[in-house]
Amino acid sequence: MKKIENVMLCGLGAIGTIYAVKLFEVCNFKLILDEQRKISYEKNPVVFNGQTYKFNTAEKGDTADLIIIATKNNGFLDAVDSISSYVNDSTLILSLLNGIESEEVLKEKYSAQNVPYAYFVGHTSTRNNRNVVHDGAGKIVFGEKNNKMLSENILKIKELFDRAQVDYEIPEDMDYSRWYKFMINVGTNQASAVLEAPYKLFQTSAPAMDFAKNLMKEALILANLEGVKHTENMLQEAVDTIMTMLPDAQTSMLQDILAKRKTEVDIFSGTILKLAKKHNIETPYNKIVYEIIKAKESAFV
Repeated sequence: MKKIENVMLCGLGAIGTIYAVKLFEVCNFKLILDEQRKISYEKNPVVFNGQTYKFNTAEKGDTADLIIIATKNNGFLDAVDSISSYVNDSTLILSLLNGIESEEVLKEKYSAQNVPYAYFVGHTSTRNNRNVVHDGAGKIVFGEKNNKMLSENILKIKELFDRAQVDYEIPEDMDYSRWYKFMINVGTNQASAVLEAPYKLFQTSAPAMDFAKNLMKEALILANLEGVKHTENMLQEAVDTIMTMLPDAQTSMLQDILAKRKTEVDIFSGTILKLAKKHNIETPYNKIVYEIIKAKESAFV
Protein backbone atom coordinates (compact mmCIF):
# COMPACT_ATOMS: atom_id res chain seq x y z
CA MET A 1 0.00 0.00 0.00
CA LYS A 2 1.44 3.34 -1.09
CA LYS A 3 1.57 5.90 1.72
CA ILE A 4 -0.01 9.33 1.46
CA GLU A 5 2.82 11.86 1.24
CA ASN A 6 1.42 14.89 -0.63
CA VAL A 7 -1.40 16.49 1.34
CA MET A 8 -3.23 19.73 0.57
CA LEU A 9 -5.72 21.69 2.62
CA CYS A 10 -8.42 23.99 1.26
CA GLY A 11 -9.83 26.08 4.09
CA LEU A 12 -7.50 27.36 6.81
CA GLY A 13 -10.19 28.29 9.30
CA ALA A 14 -11.23 27.16 12.75
CA ILE A 15 -11.20 23.45 11.83
CA GLY A 16 -8.64 23.33 9.04
CA THR A 17 -5.96 24.95 11.19
CA ILE A 18 -6.24 22.17 13.80
CA TYR A 19 -5.10 19.63 11.23
CA ALA A 20 -2.68 21.83 9.30
CA VAL A 21 -0.41 22.13 12.36
CA LYS A 22 -0.35 18.33 12.72
CA LEU A 23 0.00 17.29 9.09
CA PHE A 24 2.78 19.65 8.02
CA GLU A 25 5.10 17.88 10.47
CA VAL A 26 4.83 14.47 8.77
CA CYS A 27 4.25 14.99 5.04
CA ASN A 28 4.63 17.34 2.09
CA PHE A 29 1.83 19.66 3.21
CA LYS A 30 0.54 22.64 1.22
CA LEU A 31 -2.34 25.09 1.33
CA ILE A 32 -4.62 25.67 -1.64
CA LEU A 33 -5.10 29.44 -1.91
CA ASP A 34 -6.14 31.77 -4.67
CA GLU A 35 -3.81 34.69 -5.41
CA GLN A 36 -5.67 37.17 -3.21
CA ARG A 37 -5.75 34.83 -0.21
CA LYS A 38 -2.11 33.90 -0.79
CA ILE A 39 -1.05 37.55 -0.51
CA SER A 40 -3.18 37.98 2.62
CA TYR A 41 -1.80 34.80 4.18
CA GLU A 42 1.82 35.74 3.50
CA LYS A 43 1.26 39.07 5.25
CA ASN A 44 -0.72 37.54 8.12
CA PRO A 45 0.16 33.87 8.78
CA VAL A 46 -2.06 31.81 11.03
CA VAL A 47 -1.58 31.80 14.80
CA PHE A 48 -2.72 28.58 16.50
CA ASN A 49 -2.84 28.46 20.30
CA GLY A 50 -0.39 31.35 20.43
CA GLN A 51 2.16 29.93 17.96
CA THR A 52 2.66 31.33 14.45
CA TYR A 53 2.75 28.88 11.53
CA LYS A 54 3.83 29.49 7.94
CA PHE A 55 2.78 26.76 5.52
CA ASN A 56 3.82 26.24 1.91
CA THR A 57 1.22 26.91 -0.76
CA ALA A 58 0.33 24.76 -3.76
CA GLU A 59 1.78 25.78 -7.10
CA LYS A 60 0.87 25.06 -10.71
CA GLY A 61 1.82 21.49 -11.59
CA ASP A 62 1.50 20.14 -8.04
CA THR A 63 -0.78 17.17 -7.42
CA ALA A 64 -2.03 15.69 -4.17
CA ASP A 65 -2.45 12.23 -2.73
CA LEU A 66 -5.04 13.67 -0.35
CA ILE A 67 -6.98 16.93 -0.35
CA ILE A 68 -8.84 17.97 2.79
CA ILE A 69 -11.62 20.54 2.41
CA ALA A 70 -12.40 22.47 5.58
CA THR A 71 -14.07 25.62 4.27
CA LYS A 72 -17.30 27.11 5.53
CA ASN A 73 -20.37 26.06 3.56
CA ASN A 74 -20.57 29.34 1.65
CA GLY A 75 -17.06 28.70 0.28
CA PHE A 76 -17.54 25.04 -0.54
CA LEU A 77 -18.56 25.27 -4.20
CA ASP A 78 -15.59 27.53 -4.92
CA ALA A 79 -13.39 24.96 -3.16
CA VAL A 80 -14.77 22.14 -5.31
CA ASP A 81 -13.60 24.05 -8.39
CA SER A 82 -10.32 25.37 -6.95
CA ILE A 83 -8.94 21.93 -6.09
CA SER A 84 -9.42 20.57 -9.61
CA SER A 85 -5.92 21.34 -10.92
CA TYR A 86 -4.36 19.37 -8.05
CA VAL A 87 -6.47 16.23 -8.49
CA ASN A 88 -5.31 13.15 -10.37
CA ASP A 89 -6.93 9.74 -10.83
CA SER A 90 -5.83 8.53 -7.38
CA THR A 91 -6.30 11.71 -5.32
CA LEU A 92 -8.45 11.14 -2.24
CA ILE A 93 -10.75 14.00 -1.20
CA LEU A 94 -11.94 14.37 2.37
CA SER A 95 -14.58 16.98 3.20
CA LEU A 96 -14.88 18.02 6.85
CA LEU A 97 -17.89 20.24 6.25
CA ASN A 98 -20.98 20.04 8.39
CA GLY A 99 -24.12 18.63 6.86
CA ILE A 100 -24.73 15.51 4.77
CA GLU A 101 -24.44 16.81 1.20
CA SER A 102 -20.83 17.81 0.48
CA GLU A 103 -19.61 14.33 -0.47
CA GLU A 104 -22.42 13.92 -2.98
CA VAL A 105 -21.44 17.20 -4.65
CA LEU A 106 -17.79 16.08 -4.83
CA LYS A 107 -18.75 12.70 -6.28
CA GLU A 108 -20.52 14.42 -9.16
CA LYS A 109 -17.25 16.09 -10.24
CA TYR A 110 -14.56 13.65 -9.09
CA SER A 111 -14.11 9.88 -8.80
CA ALA A 112 -16.79 8.66 -6.38
CA GLN A 113 -14.58 5.88 -5.04
CA ASN A 114 -12.00 8.48 -3.98
CA VAL A 115 -14.43 10.53 -1.86
CA PRO A 116 -14.95 8.89 1.55
CA TYR A 117 -17.44 10.32 4.03
CA ALA A 118 -16.05 12.45 6.84
CA TYR A 119 -16.81 15.06 9.46
CA PHE A 120 -15.22 16.75 12.47
CA VAL A 121 -16.66 16.32 15.94
CA GLY A 122 -15.35 17.91 19.12
CA HIS A 123 -15.11 21.12 21.04
CA THR A 124 -15.63 24.22 18.95
CA SER A 125 -12.56 26.20 17.91
CA THR A 126 -12.58 29.95 18.41
CA ARG A 127 -11.31 32.05 15.53
CA ASN A 128 -10.54 35.76 15.58
CA ASN A 129 -9.13 36.80 12.21
CA ARG A 130 -5.94 34.69 11.87
CA ASN A 131 -5.90 33.62 15.53
CA VAL A 132 -7.34 30.17 16.24
CA VAL A 133 -7.66 28.65 19.71
CA HIS A 134 -8.61 25.03 20.34
CA ASP A 135 -8.34 22.82 23.42
CA GLY A 136 -7.42 19.66 21.49
CA ALA A 137 -10.71 17.85 22.10
CA GLY A 138 -11.89 16.64 18.71
CA LYS A 139 -11.57 13.97 16.06
CA ILE A 140 -12.20 13.26 12.40
CA VAL A 141 -14.84 10.59 11.82
CA PHE A 142 -14.42 9.04 8.37
CA GLY A 143 -14.98 5.95 6.27
CA GLU A 144 -17.00 4.32 3.56
CA LYS A 145 -20.72 3.74 4.15
CA ASN A 146 -19.89 0.35 5.63
CA ASN A 147 -16.55 -0.24 7.34
CA LYS A 148 -16.72 -3.84 8.51
CA MET A 149 -13.76 -4.39 6.18
CA LEU A 150 -11.58 -1.33 5.67
CA SER A 151 -10.90 -0.39 2.05
CA GLU A 152 -7.39 0.47 0.86
CA ASN A 153 -8.33 4.16 0.67
CA ILE A 154 -9.47 4.19 4.29
CA LEU A 155 -6.33 2.32 5.38
CA LYS A 156 -4.17 4.94 3.61
CA ILE A 157 -5.88 7.79 5.46
CA LYS A 158 -5.70 5.85 8.73
CA GLU A 159 -1.94 5.39 8.33
CA LEU A 160 -1.46 9.12 7.68
CA PHE A 161 -3.54 10.10 10.70
CA ASP A 162 -1.63 7.67 12.90
CA ARG A 163 1.63 9.21 11.65
CA ALA A 164 0.38 12.74 12.35
CA GLN A 165 -1.23 11.84 15.68
CA VAL A 166 -4.63 12.95 14.42
CA ASP A 167 -7.44 11.60 16.57
CA TYR A 168 -10.00 9.76 14.46
CA GLU A 169 -12.81 7.22 14.43
CA ILE A 170 -13.85 4.82 11.68
CA PRO A 171 -17.41 3.74 12.54
CA GLU A 172 -18.80 0.52 11.18
CA ASP A 173 -22.02 2.28 10.11
CA MET A 174 -21.07 5.63 8.59
CA ASP A 175 -24.65 6.50 7.63
CA TYR A 176 -25.68 6.39 11.28
CA SER A 177 -22.67 8.45 12.35
CA ARG A 178 -23.21 11.13 9.71
CA TRP A 179 -26.88 11.55 10.54
CA TYR A 180 -26.12 11.55 14.27
CA LYS A 181 -23.72 14.49 13.85
CA PHE A 182 -26.14 16.19 11.45
CA MET A 183 -28.99 15.85 13.96
CA ILE A 184 -26.94 17.48 16.73
CA ASN A 185 -26.06 20.37 14.42
CA VAL A 186 -29.68 20.78 13.38
CA GLY A 187 -30.57 20.98 17.07
CA THR A 188 -27.94 22.89 19.00
CA ASN A 189 -26.27 24.91 16.22
CA GLN A 190 -29.57 26.34 15.06
CA ALA A 191 -31.19 26.73 18.46
CA SER A 192 -28.09 28.46 19.80
CA ALA A 193 -28.15 30.88 16.87
CA VAL A 194 -31.79 31.74 17.47
CA LEU A 195 -31.41 32.05 21.27
CA GLU A 196 -27.89 33.53 21.03
CA ALA A 197 -26.76 31.30 23.87
CA PRO A 198 -23.88 28.86 24.56
CA TYR A 199 -24.25 25.18 25.45
CA LYS A 200 -24.87 26.06 29.10
CA LEU A 201 -28.42 27.16 28.33
CA PHE A 202 -29.33 23.77 26.86
CA GLN A 203 -27.67 22.00 29.78
CA THR A 204 -29.58 23.98 32.41
CA SER A 205 -32.87 25.00 30.79
CA ALA A 206 -35.51 22.38 29.99
CA PRO A 207 -37.38 24.69 27.55
CA ALA A 208 -34.15 25.40 25.65
CA MET A 209 -33.30 21.70 25.44
CA ASP A 210 -36.86 20.93 24.34
CA PHE A 211 -36.47 23.47 21.54
CA ALA A 212 -33.29 21.74 20.33
CA LYS A 213 -34.90 18.30 20.71
CA ASN A 214 -37.90 19.28 18.59
CA LEU A 215 -35.56 20.35 15.81
CA MET A 216 -33.67 17.06 16.15
CA LYS A 217 -36.83 14.96 16.17
CA GLU A 218 -37.67 16.22 12.69
CA ALA A 219 -34.18 15.25 11.52
CA LEU A 220 -34.62 11.81 13.08
CA ILE A 221 -37.85 11.21 11.16
CA LEU A 222 -36.04 12.03 7.93
CA ALA A 223 -33.07 9.81 8.85
CA ASN A 224 -35.46 6.87 9.07
CA LEU A 225 -37.09 7.80 5.77
CA GLU A 226 -33.64 8.01 4.16
CA GLY A 227 -32.87 4.46 5.25
CA VAL A 228 -30.63 5.00 8.27
CA LYS A 229 -30.76 1.93 10.52
CA HIS A 230 -30.84 1.40 14.30
CA THR A 231 -31.91 4.95 15.20
CA GLU A 232 -33.94 4.00 18.30
CA ASN A 233 -31.48 5.60 20.74
CA MET A 234 -30.10 8.31 18.47
CA LEU A 235 -32.00 11.22 20.06
CA GLN A 236 -31.02 10.32 23.62
CA GLU A 237 -27.40 9.83 22.55
CA ALA A 238 -27.47 13.30 21.02
CA VAL A 239 -28.84 14.82 24.23
CA ASP A 240 -26.15 13.00 26.24
CA THR A 241 -23.47 14.46 23.96
CA ILE A 242 -24.83 17.99 24.32
CA MET A 243 -24.62 17.61 28.09
CA THR A 244 -20.88 16.90 27.85
CA MET A 245 -20.01 20.06 25.89
CA LEU A 246 -18.13 22.91 27.57
CA PRO A 247 -20.88 25.07 29.11
CA ASP A 248 -19.51 28.39 27.89
CA ALA A 249 -18.54 27.14 24.43
CA GLN A 250 -20.34 28.65 21.46
CA THR A 251 -21.47 26.69 18.43
CA SER A 252 -20.03 27.75 15.08
CA MET A 253 -23.41 29.10 14.03
CA LEU A 254 -23.70 31.23 17.17
CA GLN A 255 -20.21 32.60 16.50
CA ASP A 256 -21.35 33.50 12.98
CA ILE A 257 -24.46 35.29 14.25
CA LEU A 258 -22.51 37.28 16.85
CA ALA A 259 -19.91 38.22 14.23
CA LYS A 260 -22.69 39.12 11.77
CA ARG A 261 -21.52 36.54 9.24
CA LYS A 262 -23.62 34.37 6.98
CA THR A 263 -24.41 31.07 8.72
CA GLU A 264 -24.66 27.45 7.61
CA VAL A 265 -28.44 27.37 7.97
CA ASP A 266 -28.80 26.20 4.35
CA ILE A 267 -27.03 22.90 5.08
CA PHE A 268 -29.01 22.35 8.29
CA SER A 269 -32.68 23.33 8.17
CA GLY A 270 -32.28 24.07 4.47
CA THR A 271 -31.44 20.40 3.90
CA ILE A 272 -34.24 19.33 6.25
CA LEU A 273 -36.75 21.33 4.22
CA LYS A 274 -35.56 19.82 0.92
CA LEU A 275 -35.80 16.27 2.29
CA ALA A 276 -39.18 17.02 3.87
CA LYS A 277 -40.47 18.06 0.46
CA LYS A 278 -39.02 14.89 -1.06
CA HIS A 279 -40.84 12.71 1.47
CA ASN A 280 -43.98 14.88 1.59
CA ILE A 281 -43.87 15.60 5.33
CA GLU A 282 -44.00 18.75 7.44
CA THR A 283 -41.05 19.98 9.53
CA PRO A 284 -42.48 23.09 11.22
CA TYR A 285 -39.69 23.67 13.75
CA ASN A 286 -36.99 23.68 11.10
CA LYS A 287 -39.13 25.81 8.79
CA ILE A 288 -39.54 28.61 11.32
CA VAL A 289 -35.89 28.41 12.42
CA TYR A 290 -34.81 28.68 8.79
CA GLU A 291 -36.94 31.81 8.40
CA ILE A 292 -35.69 33.35 11.67
CA ILE A 293 -32.02 32.83 10.87
CA LYS A 294 -32.45 34.08 7.32
CA ALA A 295 -34.13 37.18 8.76
CA LYS A 296 -31.18 37.69 11.13
CA GLU A 297 -28.74 37.34 8.23
CA SER A 298 -30.65 39.89 6.17
CA ALA A 299 -29.80 42.53 8.78
CA PHE A 300 -26.05 41.97 8.37
CA VAL A 301 -24.22 44.46 6.20
